[in-house]
Amino acid sequence: MIQTDSAFRDITVRFPSQIIIGKNSILKLVNEVSEAGYSNVLIITIDILLTKLHPLIQRLKANGIAVQVNTSIVQEPSFHDFETLLQSFTNQSADVVIGIGGGSVLDVAKLLAAQLNNTQTLADITGIGLLKKRDIKLICVPTTSGTGSEVSPNAILLDGDNQKKGIISPYLVPDAVIIDPELTYNLPSAITAATGLDALTHCLEAYTNLFAHPFIDMYAYEGMRLIADNLVKAVKTGSDENARTQLAIGSLLGGFCLGPVNTAGVHALSYPLGSMFHMAHGLSNALLLPYVMEFNIPAATERYAQVARALGCNTEKTELETAYAGVNKIRELIRQCDIPSTLGEAGVNKDDIPAMAVDAMKITRLLKNNPRQINLNDAIHIYEAAY
Repeated sequence: MIQTDSAFRDITVRFPSQIIIGKNSILKLVNEVSEAGYSNVLIITIDILLTKLHPLIQRLKANGIAVQVNTSIVQEPSFHDFETLLQSFTNQSADVVIGIGGGSVLDVAKLLAAQLNNTQTLADITGIGLLKKRDIKLICVPTTSGTGSEVSPNAILLDGDNQKKGIISPYLVPDAVIIDPELTYNLPSAITAATGLDALTHCLEAYTNLFAHPFIDMYAYEGMRLIADNLVKAVKTGSDENARTQLAIGSLLGGFCLGPVNTAGVHALSYPLGSMFHMAHGLSNALLLPYVMEFNIPAATERYAQVARALGCNTEKTELETAYAGVNKIRELIRQCDIPSTLGEAGVNKDDIPAMAVDAMKITRLLKNNPRQINLNDAIHIYEAAY
């Protein structure tokens, strides 16, 4: 059951000091940097965006600002990847770090801004609340609508065993965020779908969380509504400015949920899909979401009925029927987005399910949030149902 005293527990929510939303708003970065008197900018991005970012870089340079661009992050980053990147900037200065890209790029930009002038090692800061400071200004510009990293206090890296480890700190919340829907227009439909469903999962798991909180509920509910209303439009018509903008806002709202409440069973069970099969994080969440919802509904029926309403479902005769209508809605969204709907279809080996379940049981920081306890056998049954 959702905790009845959750409305009374203390939470702390840290927002960026400025969020700019609008078409071509990325060019406002020039004023953000120049008017504050900064002179050295480090941009973390990906090669495919360089042509689109050329006008921004030229304007920064025209304002006398030195610009360094790094495009070395091409996959989910590991501790080794980050250490290599950090060492490459040992003798260089930057007073602003700007991350422009998907979740991996933003996570690395956040950590880089914190670690450039920090004597703490990565080992020192891995975990919750261990990072003690960040001296360099941090600006994040997401180019996918999914991870919510642009406003979350989280950064994720892979360790030597390909396991995801979190670095969670208020100092990782950016100073400024720019949401420019035009940067997402050319995002492939499959990535639009997977990242959008990831953002939806952030909202849904916060709303149905064992530690759900009324202040976060309003972001989670509206995030679900916006994403459900606009995801398929954005997948089918990538240049739909209205759908792209509302999807980006929905992702932003999901990011607000990640610090004070966080995710739960879907994310915990999705991690082994990434570590064992190198599956994209958004797709792994999408594959498991309806099955974890079905598992959780008996423990949080009213909450899942509200989820269904946020997704656009009608109220049925009972809350239980309404809740299951929400599961059907998720399956319909997945079908309309034309991405795999089962683990088998996504290339998972059924014989690996027991090992996946053992791996998932290690993600206790998320499993403890689930409205219904998931044990090893439960995890196996959920994977088998999703297969």
